[in-house]
Amino acid sequence: MDHSGHGMDGMTMDLPPFTLGRGLEFSADPFFLVGCLLGLGLYGWGVLRLRRRGDAWPAGRTVAWAAGVLSIALVMNTQLNDYGMVMFSVHMIQHMVISMLSPILLLLGAPMTLALRALPPAGRGRGKGPRELLLMLLHSRYMRVVTHPAFTIPMFIASLYGLYFTPLFDTLMGSKAGHIAMMVHFLMVGLVFFWPIMGVDPGPHRPGYIMRMLELFAGMPFHAFFGIALMMATEPMVSTYADPPASLGIDALSDQTAAGGIAWAFSEIPSVLVLIALIYQWYRSEQRTAKRADRRADRDGDAELEAYNAYLASLQTRGR
Repeated sequence: MDHSGHGMDGMTMDLPPFTLGRGLEFSADPFFLVGCLLGLGLYGWGVLRLRRRGDAWPAGRTVAWAAGVLSIALVMNTQLNDYGMVMFSVHMIQHMVISMLSPILLLLGAPMTLALRALPPAGRGRGKGPRELLLMLLHSRYMRVVTHPAFTIPMFIASLYGLYFTPLFDTLMGSKAGHIAMMVHFLMVGLVFFWPIMGVDPGPHRPGYIMRMLELFAGMPFHAFFGIALMMATEPMVSTYADPPASLGIDALSDQTAAGGIAWAFSEIPSVLVLIALIYQWYRSEQRTAKRADRRADRDGDAELEAYNAYLASLQTRGR
């Protein structure tokens, strides 16, 4: 039997009623524990490599990345993951955090930019090294497709309606590998959705700021409607959570209503965070553009002054 609320043979393990303190108790999922440690370790290696050669790396990006990794650890390496196997509301917290909060924080950490700066280039005659392969991936046709809004927005929507309102969710929840694959899918969908909108890293699809805002708000209403549909349902809509263990002391329909409320609320919170980040990035971009224009004007002004001085000198020479 698995250590979580559901055994993979379909049997359940009794869990005491859920409380926040109990939910935050450590309960390791080996896959996500190793992944989080690798994420922190590799990022730290990149920052140290830059520091040792005298290059700066913004502390805010390091904090954002660490917060993103820790947010994944919070929902996947605590008893939130155990309760998420038997409580729809707790599972929805996991889903919303790992698909809408963690990706935003990770992208603000600019991991691709760090990797491109930290990885050594391949020497002459040595073929392509990790840095060159990463550049090829970032500029590949595959990345142009998966970061285009014609792909990211439908995928973002399908991850809700196509998963929870079909038997696919119950199938994935029936095995440990399926559950891990689903959570990794949530994370990846969030990354490819938010990357073109507010990611700091370079990417093949990077529209103007107005278009980025439109992309952001194009998917959010569907997210809110999904939450409302769960809240308004008169019967359990997901078989996995239709019969919760008696030890939890919860009603399946009330728990589903709470899950819908969580999904609805999370359609607003990340939108505000991303909008703030977009406005700040837009402001910084305008500031850089203005500085470049000022420097260009200074250079042009100096050139005009030099030309005018040369003209006066030539007049003086003629007068003599």
